[in-house]
Amino acid sequence: MIEYRNLKVALLGGGNVGANVAALLLEHGDELASRAGAGLELIGVAVRDLDAERSPSIPRELLTTDAEALILGADIVIELIGGLEPARTLVLKAINSGADVITGNKALLATHGPELFDAAEQVGAQLYYEAAVGGAIPIIRPLRDSLAGDRVTRILGIVNGTTNYILDLMDTEGASMEDALAKATALGYAEADPTADVGGYDAAQKAAILASLAFHTTVPLDSVYREGITEVTLEQVQAARKAGYVVKLLAVAERLAIPGTSEFGVSARVHPALIPLEHPLATVHQAKNAVFVEAEAAGSLMFYGAGAGGKETASAVLGDLVSAARRHVVGGPGVAESTHANLAVLPMSAVTTRYQITLTVVDEPGVLAAIATLFAEHGVSVETVSQSVTGHGDESLTATLVIGTHAATESSLASTVEALASNAAVSSIESVLRVEGL
Repeated sequence: MIEYRNLKVALLGGGNVGANVAALLLEHGDELASRAGAGLELIGVAVRDLDAERSPSIPRELLTTDAEALILGADIVIELIGGLEPARTLVLKAINSGADVITGNKALLATHGPELFDAAEQVGAQLYYEAAVGGAIPIIRPLRDSLAGDRVTRILGIVNGTTNYILDLMDTEGASMEDALAKATALGYAEADPTADVGGYDAAQKAAILASLAFHTTVPLDSVYREGITEVTLEQVQAARKAGYVVKLLAVAERLAIPGTSEFGVSARVHPALIPLEHPLATVHQAKNAVFVEAEAAGSLMFYGAGAGGKETASAVLGDLVSAARRHVVGGPGVAESTHANLAVLPMSAVTTRYQITLTVVDEPGVLAAIATLFAEHGVSVETVSQSVTGHGDESLTATLVIGTHAATESSLASTVEALASNAAVSSIESVLRVEGL
């Protein structure tokens, strides 16, 4: 058997994930080489600060601040810098030099993915990104390869561990949003500025990647509808539990029929949602991630595991490294991304979902009938109603109505809520949450 030459690997970024990638590659290099069919030589790690503390430590002789020079000597470049720049510039430089690139950079892919994939296709290189969504969970390769012969219809994902930890703590321990966030920060799940997580930005980037991949259509980040969890209250979470639901921040990507045509489109969105307790996603606790995939032939599939963590995410990076090395050994150009379906990217208003609406109303004869009529006028069917007397308003008794709707378009549901807000019988709208997973 002819032995293949050693492949030179450049690592950009020596943070938590980067340091673990370097350590595992150095420790298990021989084993990885036997799987790949070629030796894997880590030729350097580009960092901003040579003297920064790293755990695990990286041998000093491997560290450099000259990322560009490191790239030019590599067969495979691993980008773990994060953010948009200089990551974009360095990845393009690596691709244009003929190197395959492995990245865990969700922001980069969600923002500049088409540009990077086009550049790779032009030179016959390959861009790998298993670590960009779901950490250690293998979801990119199953969507790209294993389900390539099927038609994915829907994805429901818990793809941000920080928000899942916060909502789970509110559900299981009765913590307030503030206390749960403080604990998440103390444990290192949340950054000092948690906006990317609690604002839904991180999940939206992952939703764009998953939707683009699953539906073979470029889904721009600015087409992903986004709501974070900052408005979710402990009262909502507790009421959800009593009604048989849990609250989760969901990334939802769907293939939808366009009314009045024979065409289909794609929708991607991120928002808090009620999930029935019997749904598999309801059992995802702590900072874990899970992606629930629905496909026409395969049916329902769920991928579950650690969505973050240095060593866990390094596992996904090294899996891509072995795949990249095997491609070098076998030869041939990289496989282009399948983004040629060109389905229309639909706005949030086109989505079909369900609402659970909690209202405070004046408790007097005819109010319930008037509200039911208002729903009907907007083409929304009421599925469930529960009522409880809550106290006295300024001049009359008030009641709380919890109304669950049948499936309707987002535009119809939103206009119904708007009409309720201006109805004289409605004192206030306490809560509006979408219901998914039914």
